Amino acid sequence: MAEGRKFEYPETMMDDEIARLGVLVSEVDRPVQPPLPRRCASRHPNRRSAIAKSPPRLPCIRRARKVLEATCSPAGQNRLAASWIYRRAVAAWSPAIMARARVVKESSTSTPGQPADRRRPLHFAAFLLLADAALVALIIAFVPYTKIDWDAYMSQVDAFRQGERDYTKIEGDTGPLVYPAGFLYVYSAIKFLTAGQVFPAQILFGVLYIVNLSLVLLLYVKSEVLPWWALGLLCLSKRVHSIFVLRLFNDCVAMTLLHAAMVLIVYHKWYLGLIIFSGAVSVKMNVLLFAPSLFLLMLKAMSIKGVFVALLGAAGVQVLLGIPFLLSHPVEYISRAFNLGRVFIHFWSVNFKFVPEKLFVSKELAVTLLIFHLSALMVFAHYKWFKHEGGLLRFVHSRFKEATSIEQLISCKPVMSNLSKEHIVTVMFVGNFIGIVCARSLHYQFYSWYFYSLPFLLWRTQFPTVVRIILFVGVERCWNVYPSTTYSSLLLLFLHVFILFGLWSSPAEYPYVDKKDKTNSKKLGKAM
Repeated sequence: MAEGRKFEYPETMMDDEIARLGVLVSEVDRPVQPPLPRRCASRHPNRRSAIAKSPPRLPCIRRARKVLEATCSPAGQNRLAASWIYRRAVAAWSPAIMARARVVKESSTSTPGQPADRRRPLHFAAFLLLADAALVALIIAFVPYTKIDWDAYMSQVDAFRQGERDYTKIEGDTGPLVYPAGFLYVYSAIKFLTAGQVFPAQILFGVLYIVNLSLVLLLYVKSEVLPWWALGLLCLSKRVHSIFVLRLFNDCVAMTLLHAAMVLIVYHKWYLGLIIFSGAVSVKMNVLLFAPSLFLLMLKAMSIKGVFVALLGAAGVQVLLGIPFLLSHPVEYISRAFNLGRVFIHFWSVNFKFVPEKLFVSKELAVTLLIFHLSALMVFAHYKWFKHEGGLLRFVHSRFKEATSIEQLISCKPVMSNLSKEHIVTVMFVGNFIGIVCARSLHYQFYSWYFYSLPFLLWRTQFPTVVRIILFVGVERCWNVYPSTTYSSLLLLFLHVFILFGLWSSPAEYPYVDKKDKTNSKKLGKAM
């Protein structure tokens, strides 16, 4: 092989910047390059040699061409364009030019290993936590407590602590107990800590509110979907503040556990996340709205054996918590605690108040909404969540096709199994929101089921920012109309459907994490 010149970077490139690009090759692998024109070589002495590892894009080629042409005479330009090295030089130079621009842009506003756009959401999230903690303290101090379910909760806890294990006999002021056993354990602990008094319970729920907000902010910061300023929307709900510190509903405990489970799942702690998820279900059944999405994510990220073990662990939590009732009155416990056919009172409905009461309580409406719910989940799963795998059916088929034995089918993960944080949060939040849209009745405390996902969902659509803010304010306004009216419930349903349409029409995110992105994220985490 004949001797030739080395590939050359623009003279503005520094040695450390060239090293960061990661495109240097060894002396043995360096390709041979015919001599460049004399004028071009004289202007750029003593450069480092390199070759690009990735093919250039068209805009990069155009910019690199301008650099080459600006440093050569007209005769040199003709000889350079006619030679094979022209395309290779462009391939080597264009990534350097683009990387140089990025390095200059970041270095002016950030510290090494910690870009400013990564630090700003963290700083703003910390400010939001402090500001909202102060607001919660003011609400507890100056806003009167609203008596709704607290006395009923305490009556049910008293019956349980006195030894009653028949679920049909555990009742409160508002009716019989309809929550799984985890509810009784949680509120028994709360009564032990507060002696059944409202004010210390409000302080406890205020702390719970801040913990829940911290978990949600962590999900938002890690998924990197919202601009930093939009995180403030998570602190602007009058209704959610009321649900946590003025009503003391068990929805607050269930959703905090759910968000904790999501944080673990985002960090790929699937088994522990499933255990916490099952604990959230034991406090209130609404958490099961996340279950279809979670199951699909498990199929993408885990082996069939891993999915089975995780589900077995989640079921074991339910059995363990329900043992006192399953051993004595199993039928009564299962029929009351896991009753999926409950019919709520029409007066308290926030989303279907415009429907006549006779139709509201009918089986026809329930079956129609259930069919729409399952159909919407299947459509989103096939065309959105599994789009990059060729659809849900093709994904399932590929799992069987790639396996050469039953043992490999059961024990091996999919070829691509490292899910991105954005994809996990998107699938979980969208799946839950589909259930919210199809719910026959939403009571005021049910707003906590999806409020914290609302900004995320709005920014996953392609709506303009102004439209997103209008939709957010509109939903919040509907939930603050008391009692709900025909017009407020009709408007709320329209807003829900409109947001769902926006989610459907938006492009699907790439679901997996590249090895390079994973390495960069680990380095950034260490720096932070």
